Amino acid sequence: MSPLEPIVKAYDIRGMVPDQLNDEYARAFGIAFARFADADQIVVARDMRSSGVHLLAAFTDGVLEQGVDVVDLGLTSTDMVFFASGRLDVPGAMFTASHNPAGYNGIKLCLSGARAVGIDTGLAEIRDLATEVLSGRGALPALHPGSRSERDMLADFADHVVGFVDPDAVRPLRVVADTANGMGGLVVPAVLERFTNVDFEVMYAELDGTFPNHPADPLQPANQRDLRSRVVAGGFDIGFAFDGDADRVFVVDETGIGVSGSTTTALLASVLLREHPGATVLHNLICSRSVPEVVREHGGVPVRTKVGHSYIKQRMAETGAVFGGEHSAHYYFADNYRADSGVIAAVLVLAEVSRSDQDLSVVRKPLERYAQSGEINTEVSDAAAVIARVDRHFDECSRDWLDGLTVECGTWWFNLRPSNTEPLLRLNLEAATNAECEDRVTDVLSLITT
Repeated sequence: MSPLEPIVKAYDIRGMVPDQLNDEYARAFGIAFARFADADQIVVARDMRSSGVHLLAAFTDGVLEQGVDVVDLGLTSTDMVFFASGRLDVPGAMFTASHNPAGYNGIKLCLSGARAVGIDTGLAEIRDLATEVLSGRGALPALHPGSRSERDMLADFADHVVGFVDPDAVRPLRVVADTANGMGGLVVPAVLERFTNVDFEVMYAELDGTFPNHPADPLQPANQRDLRSRVVAGGFDIGFAFDGDADRVFVVDETGIGVSGSTTTALLASVLLREHPGATVLHNLICSRSVPEVVREHGGVPVRTKVGHSYIKQRMAETGAVFGGEHSAHYYFADNYRADSGVIAAVLVLAEVSRSDQDLSVVRKPLERYAQSGEINTEVSDAAAVIARVDRHFDECSRDWLDGLTVECGTWWFNLRPSNTEPLLRLNLEAATNAECEDRVTDVLSLITT
C-alpha cells in the first residue's frame, strides 16, 4: 500500500506531522499537483500551524521543480485561497488541518476557477503520482524551474465578501466572533471593519496553531461555550464561531443559544432565493427536513447531496445551484466560485437580521421544526459490519446509500456514515419531538455499540 493512502481522504489530504505527513511527502504532492493541474502558475497558502511553514516550503519546491510558478499568499483562510483561485483563474493549495488538533496538518487543493479536487475528481490520481515520485519513478525536473512570488489578497477578499450585501443597509449591531486562534483572527476584522454600523469584538484573535484557549472545532458545543457566555454577558446581538481555517461558521443568537448548521442553511437559502427566484439549492443529506421544506416554500428547488465540499461543488456546477449548505456549517455560494466561506455566510446573516428588524432568536423560530440529535461519534472496530447490522435491523423502513446509510421511519430518520478523516461512525438523527429523538438515539446507539 502507498504510504500516502492513509492521509489522502475523500476530499483533502490530512494526517499527523511528521509521522504521516512530512516534508518529503509534501514535496512529492507538490510535484504531483503541478503535473496534474497542468498550469503555468499555482497559488499556495497556509494556516497558523507551525508545521505549515516547512511543509508549504517543501510543496513549493516540488511545484517549482516542474517549471510552474508559485504565488504565495502567506497566512490566509481557506476561503481566501478559493477566492484567489477563482479571481486569478489558477489552481490553489491550502495547507491546513481545519478543525483537527494541533499535531495535524493537511492540504486542500483546487483547480483553476476554484474547481474542487476530491478523490473522484483528481485526488486519487495525485496520490498515485506522488507515490511514483517517492519510489523514484517520478517526473524529472523541468529544464527551467518556476519562479516564486508573494501576493497579499486580504483587501481584495474583504471587498469581495462585503459585495454580497449592502453594508449601508446593515443596521447598528453588536457582534462578537470567536476565531479560536485560527485564521478568522486575520480575516474577520478585515471584513467587519467595512461595516460602519457594526460594533464588533474578536475573541482569541491571536494566530496560534497550538489552540491555547479551546479546539478550533465549533461543531462541538463545548467549543462554543466561551462565545455563548460572552454574547450574553456583553449584550451582543449575534455571535459567530469560526473553525481553524475559517471556512466554517456557527451562529449564536442574542440569548446565547447556538443556531444549527441546518437552520443557518435554511436562513441563507431564503435570502438567496429572494434574490434568485426559482433557483436550485443544495443541502447535504444530514441537514434537517426543514431545509428542503423552506427551499420549496420560497420557490426554490432543493437537491440532496453527499457530505463534503468536493461533492457539493461538483453538484453545484452540474445543477447550476445558487447556494449549497451543510449541517456542519459549510456554506457554498455560486458567486464565490461555488466555494464555501464562513465570513460570507456571516455577513449575509447580519444583512438578514437587519432586513427583518428582529432579533435573531425571532428570525430563527420558523425555520426550526424538528428535534435533532446533533452529530454523535462512536469509535468502532469494524464500521462496515456495524452499518450492515443496523441496516438489517431497519429492513422495514425506507433506506438509501447515497452517503453511508440513511433510514427513513415516518416521523423520524437517521444517517449513519463513517468519518472520512477519523476512525469513527457518525450518527445524525432527527424526529418530530425531543422525547422521540432521545428515545430513537438510545435505540440506534445500542445497535452500534452491541
